[in-house]
Amino acid sequence: MSRGVRVRISGLGRTFSKGGVDIHVLRDVNVELSPGERVAIVGPSGSGKSTFLQILGTLDRPTRGAVLLDDRDVFRLSQRQLDGLRNREIGFVFQFHHLLPDQTAQGNVALPMIIQGVHPKQAFERAAAQLVRVGLGERLTHLPGELSGGEQQRVAIARALVLEPGLLLADEPTGNLDPRTAGSIFDLLLSLNREQGATMVVVTHSRELAARFPRVFQVQDGRLEELQ
Repeated sequence: MSRGVRVRISGLGRTFSKGGVDIHVLRDVNVELSPGERVAIVGPSGSGKSTFLQILGTLDRPTRGAVLLDDRDVFRLSQRQLDGLRNREIGFVFQFHHLLPDQTAQGNVALPMIIQGVHPKQAFERAAAQLVRVGLGERLTHLPGELSGGEQQRVAIARALVLEPGLLLADEPTGNLDPRTAGSIFDLLLSLNREQGATMVVVTHSRELAARFPRVFQVQDGRLEELQ
């Protein structure tokens, strides 16, 4: 049975004010995702793809509208509840890895578990097992600066999935990699997600990678439209 969350977004809008002018980045976005669904989001630079993903991941708040994860209206939660939900139930993979430079690969992957109260010894054991899954069993004690870009992204994927989140969000996860490495990282991400069953939303500029998803949405003029 899928562990993925059900996502329901209704009337979502995000407006930024710049120099006294309102910029409507997202307008009346409505979408529903079933538990375990995998979708890609495409669109030109500056179209609002990343803003949408940040709102879905509760890193940004909408100007209007609602985001429901398994019937919880997330922006009606207290900040403490929201922080707990984000760390426990949402996994993030970004274009730039955001690894802690002074922590080993194992330490970076263990950190989300330690924040959740897992005993450090157990957290490091689980982190090691997760790094083996992403092909980095021999890189546990390496610092991020000692790893290639593709290896750093594998660490980031291991970190995002180690708590088995119900919602996995990836923002241009291969945008900083050469095509061959990008393909292998995408294969890994899809394979691991199929095993864990998270609902998965990936922002990508690559139509070729987006075509590998059952559903593809395009952000155009602030609206989210499903491509057939």
